[in-house]
Amino acid sequence: MPILIKASLSPCQSFLKQWKKKRCWTQDESWMGLHTIQRRKLTGYGIKPQRKVQWDFTYLWLYGAVEPLTRASFFYEFTHLDTVCFEKILELFASEYPEDLHLIQVDKVGFHNSLNLSIPENVILLFQPAYSPEVNPIERLWGYVKEQLKWLRFERIEELRAAVQKELKNLTKEVIASLTGWEFILVAISVAEF
Repeated sequence: MPILIKASLSPCQSFLKQWKKKRCWTQDESWMGLHTIQRRKLTGYGIKPQRKVQWDFTYLWLYGAVEPLTRASFFYEFTHLDTVCFEKILELFASEYPEDLHLIQVDKVGFHNSLNLSIPENVILLFQPAYSPEVNPIERLWGYVKEQLKWLRFERIEELRAAVQKELKNLTKEVIASLTGWEFILVAISVAEF
C-alpha cells in the first residue's frame, strides 16, 4: 500500500502564499525648488533668450514609487530626506496596498539601508547597483515632471507645491507607461513571475 506523504511548504513559500498579489515597484526621491528650472529656448539668430528667473533655493522633497507593469503610482511630499521620512513613506505605502507583497527597487543611498530602518512586513527592498540611476525608471518620470515646470517662476513654496501636485495628478497611465515601462524590466518581472 503506497504511503502518502503530505509535503509541507517551505517558510519562504508559505510567506509568499499569504499575499493576494505580488507587485514590483521602482522608487526614488527628487527635490523640487523655487530655483527656476532653465532649459534651452529657440530664438532668432543672435538673440539671447530673456526670462526672469528665481534664485531662491527653498525646496521640497518628493518621494515616489511607480509600478511599470500596471502603471500605478504613489507620491508623497516631505520637507527633508532621511531615514525617518523614508520609514514613514514605506509605512504609508504598505498601508495603501495592505493585501499585496511589494518588491521595491531602490538605490543604495544611506537611509535606504540604515540599520535603524523599520520595513513593513509586505515590503521587500531590492537594491540597484551603486551609481546607476539609469536603471531606475522613476528617474525619467522626475525628469518629465521637471520639464513641465521649466521656466516657471514661483514666489512661494505653496505655489510650487500646487504646480507639482497638478503635474502629478495629470500623469496618465499612458505617460507613466512610456516613461517607466522599459521592455527589459517588463520581461524581467514576467520571467520572475513576481
